[in-house]
Amino acid sequence: MSSTEVPFKISVSDDQLDLLRKKLDLVTFPDELENAGWRYGAPLSDIKRLVARWKDGYEWRAEEAKLNEELPQFTRDIEVKGHGTLNIHYVHKKSEVENAIPLLFVHGWPGSFIEVRKILPLLVQASPNGKFPSFHVVAFSLPGYGFSEAPRKPGFAIEQHAEVGHKLMLALGYNEYVTQGGDWGSAITRKIALKYGGKYSKAWHTNMASGVRPTFTSHPISYLQYLVRPFTAEDKAGYERTMWFQQEGRGYFMEQSTQPQTLGYSLADSPVGLLAWIYEKLVNWTDGYPWTDDEVLTWISIYQFSRAGPAANTRIYFEYMHSKDAAPGALAAGMPTIPMGVSRFPKELAVLPKSWMSHTYNNIVFVGEHASGGHFAAHEKPELLVGDLRKMFGKKGPVYGVVTGKTGYVRSKRGAERAKL
Repeated sequence: MSSTEVPFKISVSDDQLDLLRKKLDLVTFPDELENAGWRYGAPLSDIKRLVARWKDGYEWRAEEAKLNEELPQFTRDIEVKGHGTLNIHYVHKKSEVENAIPLLFVHGWPGSFIEVRKILPLLVQASPNGKFPSFHVVAFSLPGYGFSEAPRKPGFAIEQHAEVGHKLMLALGYNEYVTQGGDWGSAITRKIALKYGGKYSKAWHTNMASGVRPTFTSHPISYLQYLVRPFTAEDKAGYERTMWFQQEGRGYFMEQSTQPQTLGYSLADSPVGLLAWIYEKLVNWTDGYPWTDDEVLTWISIYQFSRAGPAANTRIYFEYMHSKDAAPGALAAGMPTIPMGVSRFPKELAVLPKSWMSHTYNNIVFVGEHASGGHFAAHEKPELLVGDLRKMFGKKGPVYGVVTGKTGYVRSKRGAERAKL
């Protein structure tokens, strides 16, 4: 371990690869009802196809090399109050624009640092004619995910994850920065904005914003408006999506937030079980995204070969639900005041009327509405997500210049002129 930045390359051992092959050779598949489709979960035909590919044809070494080539990776020790020191894995790529905007990207479950892969080259891109801002990007593996060390003690909840992200940015010399996150990344960046907002965290953006339905007591005017003004077609579609998730897609949350250790034995021991557990979400949580088999297998392999094993990542659900952040009214009671931006995609897990966000969040300065896209926005719709960030932080955006002296429109290190808007 080191308190300084240490270059990191993914290097899965031959023993790990051999063990995976042996376990795949010994797989026992369950039966399946006739014409079940996706109604009961991941279809048997899909899982059999993916397992066959994982065994024969999929080349982890080639994918490992691509990840190492595309993503500059490092590790660093971060001291976390009450939890000692954790060795954190992260991606860190600077723009050629020296004073670009420092941006912390935070993933969730069942994602990983791989979610920054498509947006990274777009975010660090420099605009020759100054049409859009550029970013220095940091994307860390949450403790227990990917190649970050896992917490060793109970109670490592959202506040502790926020502490890791914040201290990492300070360690990298970014005393002022902005954040972006979805899934758990939304909760973590909200906590960063709440705890470190103003002096350090200057603005935050999420692609997974929730909302509170107005009541006569809480928001009487909005409540009366909804009595006389029906939902729009978009509101109805979003509400149906939300209800589907609540009724048909939330079982994983209940298990991971109550008995994660019990589930962990299956995830750690069975790569096929891990594959099915996550593959279902990759399909159901996206908007018809055309996953390739190798794309899925790389995503799953990061969990399979993770530093702590594929069970450690589920505990964040338990820690959250047993923390003060999950208490009734906690969301509305603790909202940051720094500027907030939102990107809305129709196949997110909860798609509530846009106006409801104003009852939940403070200081929303930017909202991007999109006609397609789902939960994994950075992977599904990288251009749209980056486009929103550029609009939010660009010169004509609502938070232009929010990071003092780091607007992203200055001379690059190569000496090329960057036109100032």
